[in-house]
Amino acid sequence: MKFSTKTRYALRLTIELAITTKVTSQPASLKELANKQNVSEKYSEQIFGLLRRGSIVKSVRGAQGGYILTRAPEDITIGEIIQCTEGDIAPVSCLENGQDGCEFRDKCPTIKFWKKLNDTVKELLNQVTLADLVNGCPIPDINIEPGLCSPKCADLPDYYI
Repeated sequence: MKFSTKTRYALRLTIELAITTKVTSQPASLKELANKQNVSEKYSEQIFGLLRRGSIVKSVRGAQGGYILTRAPEDITIGEIIQCTEGDIAPVSCLENGQDGCEFRDKCPTIKFWKKLNDTVKELLNQVTLADLVNGCPIPDINIEPGLCSPKCADLPDYYI
């Protein structure tokens, strides 16, 4: 799983927006945010368009206009930001939102692994907030039981009959 440059920039720009608006209590200009994060203004416009459609930011018109967050940084998860730029981040298409799965889903020997990976990643992304990144908070641990092959595996269907 590899996140796009757009996603990495969106995170950097929203962190910068949170910091700037906290300090100034004013909307932040796109040009200022883009310059501080060394992202082109045109690309930043595209990213903020996605974030605006995802209700992460809103634009303020006028001489002192710019962008502000729609909610407090502690109420915006990293998962929400990534959803705006990536859409569904399921590692395989059969787990994507709105998909019924492939024809082999009921017999697939890997579906439990992909589902666990998907759930674990989404859990982490939805636990970490924008405020956590702004404040440099530690990222929570996700506990995964070691040893995928255990006595429980005996209960799994035999796919090679």
